[in-house]
Amino acid sequence: MWKMKRVAAVVALGWAAALSASAGEVEVLHYWTSGGEAKSVAELKKIMQAKGHTWRDFAVAGGGGDSAMTVLKSRVISGNPPSAAQTKGPAIQEWASEGVLANMDALAKAEKWDELLPKVVADVMKYKGAYVAAPVNVHRVNWMWGSSEALKKAGVAAMPKTWDEFFAAADKLKAAGLVPVAHGGQNWQDFTTFESVVLGVGGAKFYQDALVKLDNTALTSDTMKKSLETFRRIKGYTDPGAPGRDWNLATAMLIQGKAGFQLMGDWAKGEFLAAGKVPGKDFLCAAAPGSANAFTFNVDSFILFKLKDAAAQKAQSDLASAIMSPAFQEVFNLNKGSIPVRAGMPMDKFDDCAKASAKDFVDAAKSGGLVPSAAHGMAIAPATEGAIKDTVSQFWNDDKITVADAMKKIAAAAKTK
Repeated sequence: MWKMKRVAAVVALGWAAALSASAGEVEVLHYWTSGGEAKSVAELKKIMQAKGHTWRDFAVAGGGGDSAMTVLKSRVISGNPPSAAQTKGPAIQEWASEGVLANMDALAKAEKWDELLPKVVADVMKYKGAYVAAPVNVHRVNWMWGSSEALKKAGVAAMPKTWDEFFAAADKLKAAGLVPVAHGGQNWQDFTTFESVVLGVGGAKFYQDALVKLDNTALTSDTMKKSLETFRRIKGYTDPGAPGRDWNLATAMLIQGKAGFQLMGDWAKGEFLAAGKVPGKDFLCAAAPGSANAFTFNVDSFILFKLKDAAAQKAQSDLASAIMSPAFQEVFNLNKGSIPVRAGMPMDKFDDCAKASAKDFVDAAKSGGLVPSAAHGMAIAPATEGAIKDTVSQFWNDDKITVADAMKKIAAAAKTK
């Protein structure tokens, strides 16, 4: 009897050891703390707990992630990185160059990430050809939103497809006593509008040359001159209350029928939906004028750090797998207002704007029109982006700065390291 009890105890200990060996802790640093974002993170936590892992939430408030990056740097320097951290764009390669990120190629090859992701997106997730980050979603930045109520009141029959049509519609809105363009006076909002103008005026190749490659010839060209002239003209259709206004308060102007258009990424859609508005009925979505065949992308992602513990490594691999899984891609993007980054996802649960975005994402990837957002940390180094952003805002806010001077200043800012 004693021997049987002893055998049973040994077997039980063996099972416990096996379970603890396969289950690990995953600590995730992120700055998704708003309603829909927090719901999405909770789904990821559920998936990981179902696999037997322990989830440690490391949420740092602040939508832009600046506070999160400060905390992350101190953790990595002290030799105690989390399993994963939310970041994006060139910052992924900057972290990888420090030698602190894990090589996720074994998982990526097993799950065929190269086939599931457009090459231009996959390249952002890699360092020296190896995956070091897992992408979560795709935001389209070059959207224009329209208030059905305001456009109807002004006699604007459809969303403008060209800048000439846009300004004709803006004149009608102004004549009807409405604000033609809802805008918030913050430098990232100015830059968001500017990059959509550059894309619409010059096309995807010019956008790549000017705002991704930072080619001096493109930055000082007649096409850039026309882009800046168009950008300044838009300013004349904003209202005096724009300086300092948050983007969501600008969106609220459309929801209330007080303004006609807003040039903003698809996170604005979340505001319309939260207010109970229906796409195609209460509000309209269209590519910014002239940019229907292009798509500026902003991809949220998680970098994955080198870990010593085998159980923690397994948990980290399971986390990356969960991020790319169809179930999480669907639930996260339904909450966030973005679209899945994973190819071939069914879109039947998504709204019409998301369906249009998903189609345009695939089409633009095939045609070469898929370009990274310079205004949202996807295209250029943070210091360069900040310098250009400030210069663009100075031009927007000061009518005394000439177009010629603005071109020189942007070209100079592009050399900031």
